[in-house]
Amino acid sequence: MTKAEITNLFKSLSIEDQQEVLVELSRISITESISLIKSRGIALDNKDGHCPHCNSINYVKYGSDKGSKRYKCKDCKKTFTEYTGTWMAKIHKKDLLLPYLELMKQEKSLDAIKVALGINKKTAFDWRHKVLTSIEEVGKDKFTGITESDETFFLKSYKGSRNLERKPYKRGRKLGKKGISKDHVAVIATKGRTEGLDLTVATLGRIKKQDIKNAVGARVDNKTVLCSDGHVSYKGFAKDHQIEHHVIRGDLKEYVKNKKYHIQHINSLHNGVKKWIDNRFWGVSTKYLQKYMNWYRIKEQLKDSANYIADFTKLSLTDTASDERYRRITEEYLKLMQNSTPN
Repeated sequence: MTKAEITNLFKSLSIEDQQEVLVELSRISITESISLIKSRGIALDNKDGHCPHCNSINYVKYGSDKGSKRYKCKDCKKTFTEYTGTWMAKIHKKDLLLPYLELMKQEKSLDAIKVALGINKKTAFDWRHKVLTSIEEVGKDKFTGITESDETFFLKSYKGSRNLERKPYKRGRKLGKKGISKDHVAVIATKGRTEGLDLTVATLGRIKKQDIKNAVGARVDNKTVLCSDGHVSYKGFAKDHQIEHHVIRGDLKEYVKNKKYHIQHINSLHNGVKKWIDNRFWGVSTKYLQKYMNWYRIKEQLKDSANYIADFTKLSLTDTASDERYRRITEEYLKLMQNSTPN
């Protein structure tokens, strides 16, 4: 049977059957699956890692623990396994993780993943947010050269909550009042012309200078050339960090300065991420909005990858604070809802 015949046969299957075939194909690639899931252990064996407790590189092999490689840090004297601190910690069905990541790549619903892998929907949900938490702090290089930044807004959402003190709203609702209020969640988007992308859920309502600093303050330097609209917070941020700043006044029909300074890429990004959230997921809860921003950012960064799953997995396993950050999701959400960012 030729490749074309196999392709046509695959296309003739139902969506459910296609998902099952893809999962089975993922399982067939045992060597690759083991290699990816064990990639952090391989890196640690090659002294290309660190202790998740104190970040020391002074560690030695220390046997095994329930099938996982075990290590001991000579500095803090604590032991750890190849999965300690990563999103794979405490996950028992590791043989399903590569098929799961393949279904995530296809952006399948939790119900579809549940059926395809034979797991509980709550498990599918938890794994999704463990994965998305693991990429929150990785792949964040400095913004050099021309860098665009602007905020966009999502309506505050309690999607999935069973403890509402009001009647649930219909999807796609609009506020009766105009303007930005505490019913809006601000996401600061920053994109470099050559590389670099950040999507940070910042605050409720209008952003402040401190919100921009929290989002990208550590990633700008004297090589950064910032382009933004006329919001006073960006002016203050640029002044505090002593970076070149070009204000684009769309309200005055000014869209490009000197044929190169504009915020058109960031406006296009806003449009893309909003369509993705609304059309693919029918909106997401504010509590988990940052996780989906992480997902979109990595999607963009790896869109030209020849082996997305391998690159994604290796990247996600570099963060050994991921498991702790996952446990703080509710805490961070409550902090956002209190809107405690200082002026």
